Amino acid sequence: MDHFDFACSNHGTIFLLQALSPEAREWEEEHLPEDRQYFGMAVAVEHRYIGDILRGIKADGLLVRED
Repeated sequence: MDHFDFACSNHGTIFLLQALSPEAREWEEEHLPEDRQYFGMAVAVEHRYIGDILRGIKADGLLVRED
């Protein structure tokens, strides 16, 4: 079984990005804006930004489960 650092779920115009590991929470603090909006435990991300964010996460060697 793979260990994932983030879970990303598509909800149409909004994606929910949830940090699942300490490394992911650190990445989130360093790379996402301070005024990011949460929906439960996940960051709500507009569809136009999610591609760049996921590329950045993967470029830094973290694994994302995309639902």
